[in-house]
Amino acid sequence: MTIDPTLDPVRISAQLPAAVQTALQSMGRVVAPQPSEALFAPLHSKAMPQDVRIERDVPYGPNARNRLDIFTPANATEPLPVLLFVHGGAFMRGDRRIGDGTFHDNIGLWAARNGMVGVNMSYRLAPEHGWPCAQRDIQSAIQHLRTAPAGNKLPNGPMVLMGHSAGAAHVAQYVAMPEFHQSVGVGVRAAVVLSGLFDPVTAEDNPPLKAYFGADRARYPERNAVPGLVTSAVPLWIGYAELDPPDFVEQAHQLGTALQRAGKPTPVHRLDGHSHMSELYAIGTADTSLSEALIRFMRKAASLSL
Repeated sequence: MTIDPTLDPVRISAQLPAAVQTALQSMGRVVAPQPSEALFAPLHSKAMPQDVRIERDVPYGPNARNRLDIFTPANATEPLPVLLFVHGGAFMRGDRRIGDGTFHDNIGLWAARNGMVGVNMSYRLAPEHGWPCAQRDIQSAIQHLRTAPAGNKLPNGPMVLMGHSAGAAHVAQYVAMPEFHQSVGVGVRAAVVLSGLFDPVTAEDNPPLKAYFGADRARYPERNAVPGLVTSAVPLWIGYAELDPPDFVEQAHQLGTALQRAGKPTPVHRLDGHSHMSELYAIGTADTSLSEALIRFMRKAASLSL
């Protein structure tokens, strides 16, 4: 797959300390969770949040990984918009909360501090749970939030779905394929797909891809999210990092080109100065380059009063 030269991404410049920027450039175009965590953890506050109420390990299904962490503004008194975040991890790893919780608590805390209910979900992983288990888990999590758990009526506002890396692939397929939401509707106002893989046919052939989508490549065309995203009414925010591995760049451009050719021009954003992990780990720090862009998108596309 080659990048369409006619698709010009919207470039968003990182606002990082010089030392962090230099370290990211030195690492190059790699997926490096642990070194990135070491760089960005000091940029986040370690104080217990007083302005956000956190509810941990809320079950939404029968599997041990069917769990949510819910971040609600402490002074909230009415239903608020919901940001449901789906983590990455090469389809086989990852969780809603890593280590001491700096990541991905930073996503939920950022959402709550911007007038939303932030919800981080875990889901079943490959190879034990292949396609479409993650999409079914997103479906179950949305249905759970829509029923407003007893004692917490706040998550029942309009919802935006956000995924990173493998999580973006899962979000894209959930939105694209009616089989996951025929009975209740898609359930979201808008979706954010950040450094994701959308078409397994053109994606790099590697063990994680096969672990989730299966060894039979003849089934991959029916698991391609791009055609469904072209016809979906759900607005998309598409982004990738300057220092992403090439596969993520090409997949974003493939999706953006397909939408453009279908008469649904949708900006593709390039986060200059960021890497695959840093784009996510910077949310909630002084680098608001991505987070402000997402707020603007949610205000416009999802009509949220943020």
